[in-house]
Amino acid sequence: MGFHEVRFPANLSFGSVGGPERRTEIVTLVNGFEERNSPWADSRRRYDAGVGLRSLDDLQALIAFFEARRGQLHGFRWKDWADFKSSPASRPVGYEDQVIGVGDAHRTAFRLSKTYRSGGWSYDRPVVKPVAGSVLVGIEGVPKVLGADFGVDATTGTVTFADPPPRGAQVTAGFEFDVPVRFDTDRIQVSVASFQAGDVPVVPVIEVRQ
Repeated sequence: MGFHEVRFPANLSFGSVGGPERRTEIVTLVNGFEERNSPWADSRRRYDAGVGLRSLDDLQALIAFFEARRGQLHGFRWKDWADFKSSPASRPVGYEDQVIGVGDAHRTAFRLSKTYRSGGWSYDRPVVKPVAGSVLVGIEGVPKVLGADFGVDATTGTVTFADPPPRGAQVTAGFEFDVPVRFDTDRIQVSVASFQAGDVPVVPVIEVRQ
C-alpha cells in the first residue's frame, strides 16, 4: 500500500470522534472463570472524518482529499487532537518528555515512542509520523541541536545521532506526531440537502501499521 506524506486537513479532523481500539479474545471456562488474551501488541485507532464537516466548502475539501488518495488505496497523516504530542495537553513539548532509549557507545539510531502509564503498568506506543520541525532531543538532560548533533526521519520516526550516545546515557525526546491512517471505505455518500439540514456523512478512517 502506498502512503502519501500529507495530513488530512486539521480543521476537519478537529471535533472528530475516535480513539484507540484493542482486540481481546475471551474464553469463558465451564467453571465460570475467564481466560483473556490479545493477539495485538499495539492498539489501533479509528476515527470518523465526517463529524468535523461544517460547510459545503469542508465537504468539497473532504471529497478532493478522498479522491487524491484513491479511496482506501493510499494512506495519509491524521492529527488526533486528543493525543498529538509527547507532553501533557497543558504543557508545551520538551526534550525530556519521553525516554526513547539508553546509549551503549555504539548505537546511533533510536525510534521515537510515547509511554502511557497507569498504576504500575505501562504501554510504549511506537511513533512513526513525527511532525517535521517539532522534534527535540536530549542526552542525560542536555539538549542537542538538530542538524548538528542529530537528524530525524519524519517518515519513520527514527532519530539518528552524529555520534553514539555514551554507554548508560538516557536518550530523551519531545515531539508532536500524526497517526498514519487510511480511509476505511471506498465510497462517500452525501446529499447536499441532508447535509445542509445537519446530517453529515459517515467517513471511517483507520490506523495502518508501518
